[in-house]
Amino acid sequence: MRLGRKQDETPFERWGGQPFFDALVERFYEGVVTDPLLRPMYPDDLTISKAHLALFLAQYWGGPDDYNAIRGHPRLRMRHTPFVIGKDEAIAWMRHMTAAVDGADLSEEDRAVLIEYLEMAARSLQNAH
Repeated sequence: MRLGRKQDETPFERWGGQPFFDALVERFYEGVVTDPLLRPMYPDDLTISKAHLALFLAQYWGGPDDYNAIRGHPRLRMRHTPFVIGKDEAIAWMRHMTAAVDGADLSEEDRAVLIEYLEMAARSLQNAH
Protein backbone atom coordinates (compact mmCIF):
# COMPACT_ATOMS: atom_id res chain seq x y z
CA MET A 1 0.00 0.00 0.00
CA ARG A 2 1.39 3.35 -1.00
CA LEU A 3 0.94 6.25 1.34
CA GLY A 4 0.52 9.82 0.26
CA ARG A 5 -1.68 10.14 -2.78
CA LYS A 6 -1.28 12.87 -5.38
CA GLN A 7 -4.55 14.62 -6.06
CA ASP A 8 -4.44 14.08 -9.84
CA GLU A 9 -3.04 10.55 -9.69
CA THR A 10 -5.24 7.95 -11.41
CA PRO A 11 -6.00 4.61 -9.78
CA PHE A 12 -3.87 3.04 -12.54
CA GLU A 13 -0.88 5.06 -11.35
CA ARG A 14 -1.68 4.74 -7.64
CA TRP A 15 -2.12 0.98 -7.76
CA GLY A 16 1.10 0.25 -9.63
CA GLY A 17 0.31 0.50 -13.33
CA GLN A 18 -0.07 -2.43 -15.69
CA PRO A 19 1.74 -4.90 -13.38
CA PHE A 20 -1.01 -4.41 -10.78
CA PHE A 21 -3.72 -5.34 -13.28
CA ASP A 22 -1.72 -8.24 -14.73
CA ALA A 23 -1.30 -9.70 -11.23
CA LEU A 24 -4.96 -9.06 -10.35
CA VAL A 25 -6.09 -10.94 -13.45
CA GLU A 26 -3.67 -13.82 -12.77
CA ARG A 27 -5.13 -14.22 -9.28
CA PHE A 28 -8.66 -14.04 -10.67
CA TYR A 29 -8.02 -16.77 -13.21
CA GLU A 30 -6.52 -19.02 -10.52
CA GLY A 31 -10.08 -19.28 -9.21
CA VAL A 32 -11.76 -19.49 -12.60
CA VAL A 33 -9.74 -22.50 -13.75
CA THR A 34 -11.12 -24.59 -10.88
CA ASP A 35 -14.68 -23.29 -11.04
CA PRO A 36 -17.09 -25.79 -12.64
CA LEU A 37 -19.62 -23.06 -13.41
CA LEU A 38 -17.27 -20.52 -14.99
CA ARG A 39 -14.49 -22.59 -16.55
CA PRO A 40 -16.61 -23.85 -19.48
CA MET A 41 -17.19 -20.24 -20.59
CA TYR A 42 -13.50 -19.70 -21.27
CA PRO A 43 -11.21 -21.08 -23.99
CA ASP A 44 -8.74 -23.84 -23.16
CA ASP A 45 -5.84 -21.40 -23.54
CA LEU A 46 -6.48 -18.43 -21.26
CA THR A 47 -3.57 -16.31 -22.47
CA ILE A 48 -5.62 -13.97 -24.65
CA SER A 49 -8.52 -13.78 -22.20
CA LYS A 50 -6.12 -12.74 -19.44
CA ALA A 51 -4.46 -10.12 -21.61
CA HIS A 52 -7.78 -8.62 -22.71
CA LEU A 53 -9.15 -8.39 -19.16
CA ALA A 54 -5.94 -6.88 -17.77
CA LEU A 55 -5.80 -4.29 -20.57
CA PHE A 56 -9.48 -3.45 -20.19
CA LEU A 57 -9.24 -2.93 -16.43
CA ALA A 58 -6.04 -0.91 -16.74
CA GLN A 59 -7.61 1.35 -19.35
CA TYR A 60 -10.81 1.78 -17.33
CA TRP A 61 -8.83 2.86 -14.26
CA GLY A 62 -6.78 5.49 -16.09
CA GLY A 63 -4.11 3.55 -17.96
CA PRO A 64 -3.25 3.76 -21.64
CA ASP A 65 -5.93 3.00 -24.23
CA ASP A 66 -4.21 -0.22 -25.33
CA TYR A 67 -7.43 -2.21 -24.99
CA ASN A 68 -9.26 0.08 -27.42
CA ALA A 69 -6.29 0.04 -29.81
CA ILE A 70 -6.39 -3.76 -29.92
CA ARG A 71 -10.08 -4.56 -29.52
CA GLY A 72 -11.97 -1.37 -30.27
CA HIS A 73 -14.75 -0.11 -28.02
CA PRO A 74 -15.25 -2.52 -25.10
CA ARG A 75 -18.93 -3.33 -25.92
CA LEU A 76 -18.95 -5.55 -22.83
CA ARG A 77 -22.58 -6.63 -22.99
CA MET A 78 -22.28 -7.57 -26.65
CA ARG A 79 -19.05 -9.50 -26.09
CA HIS A 80 -20.69 -11.51 -23.31
CA THR A 81 -24.00 -12.33 -25.06
CA PRO A 82 -22.80 -15.76 -26.28
CA PHE A 83 -22.64 -16.87 -22.64
CA VAL A 84 -25.50 -17.56 -20.26
CA ILE A 85 -24.75 -15.31 -17.32
CA GLY A 86 -27.26 -15.56 -14.52
CA LYS A 87 -27.11 -14.68 -10.86
CA ASP A 88 -25.08 -17.79 -9.99
CA GLU A 89 -22.47 -17.02 -12.64
CA ALA A 90 -22.24 -13.39 -11.52
CA ILE A 91 -21.81 -14.48 -7.90
CA ALA A 92 -19.11 -16.99 -8.85
CA TRP A 93 -17.29 -14.40 -10.97
CA MET A 94 -17.46 -11.89 -8.14
CA ARG A 95 -16.21 -14.45 -5.60
CA HIS A 96 -13.03 -15.01 -7.64
CA MET A 97 -12.59 -11.34 -8.42
CA THR A 98 -13.01 -10.40 -4.75
CA ALA A 99 -10.36 -12.95 -3.80
CA ALA A 100 -8.07 -11.46 -6.45
CA VAL A 101 -8.64 -7.93 -5.14
CA ASP A 102 -8.07 -9.10 -1.58
CA GLY A 103 -4.69 -10.45 -2.70
CA ALA A 104 -3.65 -6.93 -3.71
CA ASP A 105 -2.09 -4.37 -1.44
CA LEU A 106 -4.79 -1.70 -1.61
CA SER A 107 -6.05 0.78 0.92
CA GLU A 108 -9.55 0.06 2.24
CA GLU A 109 -10.83 3.03 0.26
CA ASP A 110 -9.30 1.83 -3.00
CA ARG A 111 -10.46 -1.73 -2.34
CA ALA A 112 -14.02 -0.50 -1.80
CA VAL A 113 -13.99 1.56 -5.01
CA LEU A 114 -12.66 -1.34 -7.06
CA ILE A 115 -15.10 -3.87 -5.56
CA GLU A 116 -18.03 -1.50 -6.13
CA TYR A 117 -17.14 -1.22 -9.81
CA LEU A 118 -16.68 -4.97 -10.20
CA GLU A 119 -20.03 -5.68 -8.52
CA MET A 120 -21.71 -3.26 -10.92
CA ALA A 121 -20.00 -4.96 -13.86
CA ALA A 122 -21.04 -8.42 -12.67
CA ARG A 123 -24.66 -7.30 -12.34
CA SER A 124 -24.72 -5.48 -15.69
CA LEU A 125 -23.44 -8.48 -17.64
CA GLN A 126 -26.20 -10.79 -16.43
CA ASN A 127 -28.33 -11.83 -19.35
CA ALA A 128 -30.30 -14.73 -17.87
CA HIS A 129 -32.69 -14.25 -14.97
